[in-house]
Parts: sequence; C-alpha cells; structure tokens
Amino acid sequence: MTISFTGQVAVVTGAGTGLGRAYALDLARRGAKVVVNDLGAARDGTGHSDAALAVVEEIREAGGEAMADGGDVSDYAQMEAMTARAKEAWGGVHVLINNAGILRDRTFAKMDPADFELVLRVHLLGSAFATKAVWDTMREQNYGRVLMTTSSTGLGGNFGQANYGAAKAGVLGLARTLRLEGAKYDIRVNSIAPTAGTRMTADIFPDEAYKAFEPGNVAPAAIFLVSRDAPTDAIVAAGGGVFQSAWITMNDGILLPEDHRSAEDIAAAWPRITDRREDHIFENGMEQAQHALSMLTKM
Repeated sequence: MTISFTGQVAVVTGAGTGLGRAYALDLARRGAKVVVNDLGAARDGTGHSDAALAVVEEIREAGGEAMADGGDVSDYAQMEAMTARAKEAWGGVHVLINNAGILRDRTFAKMDPADFELVLRVHLLGSAFATKAVWDTMREQNYGRVLMTTSSTGLGGNFGQANYGAAKAGVLGLARTLRLEGAKYDIRVNSIAPTAGTRMTADIFPDEAYKAFEPGNVAPAAIFLVSRDAPTDAIVAAGGGVFQSAWITMNDGILLPEDHRSAEDIAAAWPRITDRREDHIFENGMEQAQHALSMLTKM
C-alpha cells in the first residue's frame, strides 16, 4: 500500500530545519501541497532567518507545491493568518504537524520564570493555537489529521528540562482530549516522541549517534500518523530506525473500608496500591471516576 497525500494540504510548523524539514519534504514528495512554517529563530527562540524559504525552494525544485510562512506559533492571530493563506491558495487544510519548538534548559533552581513560560508558550500554546486555527476547517471538511510532538522528557522527565517536560506532558493531554472531540468529524490526533540529531540536540549526541539519529529515521512514523488510514490516540516513539509505542496506564487499585482510609492505612496498603499486574490502558479521563464508582457499587 502506497501512502499518498495527493489533493491534500499539509501544514508543518518549525519546518525550516531538522525534523520539520524532513516531514515537509516527504509530504510534498507524496503529493501534498505544503505550508512550510518557520519563524526562523535559533534553538533558544531568539532571532530570525529565511529557513522556510529554503525548504520551499527544495520542494518546488523537486516539482512539488509549497508556500513559506514565517508566523509565530505562540501568536494565535498569526496562526489564523497562516490558515487563511493556505485556504485561499489551496482550499483547505487536511494535515497539521505541530513540530515547532525551542529549548531553554536549566535546573529548576536556576531557571528564570520567563524561560519556563516561553518554552510552554511555544510548545504547548503553540500546538494549541496552530490546531485551533485549522480545527473549524477540519470539522467542516469532516476530515483532519493532527500530529503533536511530545517527548521522552514529557513521558519520563529529564534533569534540567522542567519547562520542556511540563510542556511536552501538556501536549499529550491536549492530544488525548482533541482525539475525543474530533472523532465524529474523522479528525484523528496522534503524538510522536522523536529522537533525532537536529540543532536541538547538536551538543547532546556524540557524532556517531548524531548521524544514526538523523531526522529521516523519524519521518516515516510521522507520515504514517497523519495518513488517511492513521490510528488515533497513538503515542509513538521514533529514532534511529527504532519505533515504539507508549501508553498511559492505570491499575485496578484497591478499595479501602471507610474506617481504614488514613494516611497510615495508605502507607500500609502501598504495595497493593502500586501493584502493576492489573495495569490497563487509560482510555479517557472519566475512567478513574467510573472505575471507583464500579468498585463502590460492588461493595
């Protein structure tokens, strides 16, 4: 089966370099008309460049269609303007990959609150604003594919990245809610946790690892997750040719009697409360209350 995006319009944020560039080139090669969005900022979010224009030229030279957009994902009005340009030129938006991001790493003790806020604005609010800008269009079309970019830091934490981890965990909550709200309109929302050698990780990986984790090894997962036959609510980790699934799980837990619900009773029951043998995938936010009600009813 060949995955094609012929007749579709795709928006990729942060597409001037690295992963976003790889996504944009692959989408265009598969027939999509691509909006290459990139503010052109450095890794810490400062400065500007014409990175998006260079990617547009690559696409056009290969026979594809693309337009550059320099909008800031953390500014909703600019995301609305980007969407309006895409619709005016090509009639709709079918695919959105939220890839734009910055880093301002420091230990929490040394982190300036402004650096915490900015990273959340770009990653979390940026993903929300770009998605909100295309959401009504996707609902009207009864079709949409949205990919959020989370991270292993959002899933498991990482020293010196409290701001980034908080943002990437927030993106997961956003994705899992939007796949519920978009389901009746065939809007499917997935998340990718990439490991890639890009400017974001240039001083983290040794040279050989940097080459092994080149962005082209992540792009196949991203492309599948925004394809017509994509799943929804998937969390896929990708890097170096390794592809994994991640889940948010919850166990069955225990119901303590009314007269045994003190902090000391929790401590005594802790091994049973944390027993993972009954783990199951946590499908939606109502499950916790529904499960508790079920246990209370049985009692």
